[in-house]
Amino acid sequence: MVKLSVIVPFYNVQTYAPDTLKSLQANAREDFEFLLVDDCSTDGTPEILERAERSVLGAVLIRHEQNGGLATARNTGLDAARGEYVTFLDGDDWLAPGHFEALLAAHEGLGVDFVRTDHVQCTGRERKVHRAPVGPRGEVLRPRDWILPADRSTGVDYPYAWAGMYHRRLVDRGLLHFTHGLRTAEDRPWIWRLHREAETFATISRLGIFYRRGIASSLTQIGDIRQLDFIKAFDQVLDETANDPEADRLLPKAVRTYCAVISHHLGSIERFEPAVARKLRAMSAAALKRMPQDVLNEALDSMDIERASRLRRVRRRPAPLTVEAAA
Repeated sequence: MVKLSVIVPFYNVQTYAPDTLKSLQANAREDFEFLLVDDCSTDGTPEILERAERSVLGAVLIRHEQNGGLATARNTGLDAARGEYVTFLDGDDWLAPGHFEALLAAHEGLGVDFVRTDHVQCTGRERKVHRAPVGPRGEVLRPRDWILPADRSTGVDYPYAWAGMYHRRLVDRGLLHFTHGLRTAEDRPWIWRLHREAETFATISRLGIFYRRGIASSLTQIGDIRQLDFIKAFDQVLDETANDPEADRLLPKAVRTYCAVISHHLGSIERFEPAVARKLRAMSAAALKRMPQDVLNEALDSMDIERASRLRRVRRRPAPLTVEAAA
């Protein structure tokens, strides 16, 4: 029986994939499987993965015939996963030896639906520890209790799918799949759903994941139309949270987070192509008008002057007759 399934999407990461695969080898166990999803790479990544399938214990190569993006690639892995537990890794990140075994032992010992853990952010030679914003460690907690407060960083603000491990029952309940086709912010509706609907979780103090930032080919570094999928992602967060029995309590957090992300993108709008920048402004204005206006007003009043002013300026823009969703 497979104890753990590790889902690893790859797309044009030939420079970094060897480190990722070497770290998987250092985490291998007879009852672990590594699902290597090649999302239609066009560089040397497919050949690297073919060699890994032959040499890395538990490696299974899955190929996409067309590029679908990270959310779709993760879903492909989830559909193929056979493990009692599931986790993720990105194709340009890496792990400390024995990380999965230690995290699995902690997860099994606690008996929770999912666990979250800290990580190390790597930018060039710089290393920075990022802690999951949940204070109690090694305790069984109720995920819903760690959505609020609205004005502080909480569990839903730490959306990294690879910073944790998940029991198979979450897959069976339909809580682990991502929204098909989202090119960015795919983990935002996912983490909100997990915290609203799962029953138990815990946070583990362990530094075994090394997250690579600042890669020129990373979508977070590219100002093209795919970046605007964050609008779709947060619209989904708002829609689903509005249907929650505790919508009145939770919506202020969802709206404030959405506003903060809009402000972030508007604050660095110069990195976008001109046509995309115009679309960003228009889509942001339309998104602000779709929000519950009383909740939005409270959110803007609670934010710092710079961010609130930026959002109010966009909010005042005349709305076009139609605002197309990001392609």
